[in-house]
Formats: sequence, structure tokens, C-alpha cells
Amino acid sequence: MSKRAVLLLNLGSPDSTSVPDVKRYLREFLGDERVIDKPDNAFLRSILVNGIIIPFRAKNSAHAYSTIWTAEGSPLIVTSKLAHAALQKRTKAPVELAMNYGNPSIPDALRRLAAAGVEELLLFPQYPHYAMSSWETVIAKVYREVAKIAPKMKLETVQPFYGDADYIEALVESARPYLQQPHDHLLFSYHSIPQRHLTKADSSKAHCMVVPDCCTTCSPAHATCYKAQVTRTTHLFAQRAGLDPARWSIAFQSRIVGEPWLTPYTDFEYKRLAKEGRTRLLVMTPAFVTDCLETLEEIRVRGAEEFTEAGGKSFTAIPCLNDHPAYIDFLAKRSRDWLDKN
Repeated sequence: MSKRAVLLLNLGSPDSTSVPDVKRYLREFLGDERVIDKPDNAFLRSILVNGIIIPFRAKNSAHAYSTIWTAEGSPLIVTSKLAHAALQKRTKAPVELAMNYGNPSIPDALRRLAAAGVEELLLFPQYPHYAMSSWETVIAKVYREVAKIAPKMKLETVQPFYGDADYIEALVESARPYLQQPHDHLLFSYHSIPQRHLTKADSSKAHCMVVPDCCTTCSPAHATCYKAQVTRTTHLFAQRAGLDPARWSIAFQSRIVGEPWLTPYTDFEYKRLAKEGRTRLLVMTPAFVTDCLETLEEIRVRGAEEFTEAGGKSFTAIPCLNDHPAYIDFLAKRSRDWLDKN
């Protein structure tokens, strides 16, 4: 049997909170044509990203990162390394970790794997849901880099695991201590995407945002529909955790102005829920498996402030899966299933 290995893939982070490092990271991240895909012209898109977005965003982003940075570095990187180490202890085959943007980089990981004689590689994106700006783009990058670094290496990819029973069980198990606390409402906050990305990903062009209740009406389009997949995750979690349907809802965060993004918006939901008297709020962010800027600063810090200002009394952000033992169990099981196959 040829030598096999596993590659965990996540988004990435700046090397530090300095403005130059943040600018460098944003150029790589926002310069990805699957992240910002408008305008279609690459030159005009470069002007938008490098001439308008980054100069205005870099300083604020650097400050935001500084509020969550740890002595060990970026929370996303530090926690991803802990999960990587925990998985390696449970797996006989080599396990590598790489980020789509920044370090540890995909090319460096592939070079190490190639030098170790790896012939077959399982790509394990740390994204439960499909989106062209997350799951698709990191897989596309690995394929491009493999073609240059190790063209004979065979690749296989773990598909979005939004409905996997073991993943749902890990979510419930990690959230259980928080669900047992007194609360009025549980808000599932998912990273938003532009609405047009839904129709762009629907190859049929006849389901997403066309069919009534398209997210819950069974369709092949759901294989690449982010909203249908996050809806499925939420319903499975609610069912497994025994949640009261009247005490939870879905919202979307991290939007960029300029075009319609998925709604309802998380920050608007803070105001609505507080106004309705739901003053003890739990917030869960299942689109992320690892706590990062969007969960630690946007939700845990700014979200708590916004909810309190709206009249809320208690705000609790449930941590992501991170390196929770139940999540490592899930990663190990999925990895072993592939490693052990003939």
C-alpha cells in the first residue's frame, strides 16, 4: 500500500498584529478571486482590493486582532496546532496542518509530505459547509500547489460534513455545559456570504432562491448551497439537543456593504431579541470549528456590547469546537476510515 497522510486545512491569520503584517495577509485573503469575485476584470478587482478596501481596513483590522491576540500568537493558529497535535497522537499516518492564507503555508506542508514519501493525501478542510470563498478555494489552491510540487501525489477530499452524525454529536457535546445555563434564546450565527453566491453555486439555476423554502426542499443543488447546509446543521443540532423551536434562530454575521448578503443580520438580531424581552442570550457559531477574529472579537466582544446596549442582560458566546475531545474523535474517525481503506 502506498504511503498516506492527512492534511488539515484552515483559513489563516496574519503573522502579527502589526499593520504591515495585516496588510500582507489581507492582500492574500481579499485578493483571492473566490473571496471577492467582483468586478470580473482582474485589474479592476485589484484596484478595489489594494486601492480601496485594504488601505481603509488594515488599521482597524490590526486593532481588532490586537484585542484577541495571545502570548503564543493568533488564537486561530494556536488552537489549530493543538487540534493538529491531538489528531496526530490518534493517527499512525503523518498529519500536517496548513492555512490557505499566511503561515503555516500549503506549499511548505506539501513539500514536507513529498519529502516524507507520501503518495496519497487526504485533504480535510476545517469547514463544515461548502462555500466557494472557503471550502472550494482552499481545495483549488492545494490542487494548484500539488501540480507544481508533487504532481504524482493522489488527492482525496473530505466533503462538507455539515450533516455528519459524529460532527453534530461533537457540536452538541461541546455546547452542552452552556445549554444547561439559564437563557432565553440561542442564536446560531453563521458567517454570511453574498446572496448571489448561492445562485452562482446552483448549477441548475432553478432552485436556490427560486423554489419556495429552497433550503429545506430536497435538491441536488444543496451539495453546493451554503445556506441549505447551515440550515441542515442547525436543525440537526436542535433535534439532537432537544431544543424548543421557539427559543432558537439563525442569523448571519461578517457582511460587507455594497450588495445583499444573507439575512437576518446577527447585529440586527441582537436588537430584535432584546426588544422582545429575550435578555439572556447564548450565541453559537457553527460555521467556524476554531475560534478566530470573527468569533472572539466580532461576537464575544462587540456582540456582547451591542446586545447590552440594546437592553440585553446576559450574553454568552459558546466556544467553537477547537480541540474539544469530541471533535478530535470526529477528526480521527474520518481520517482512519480513509487511511484504513484498501
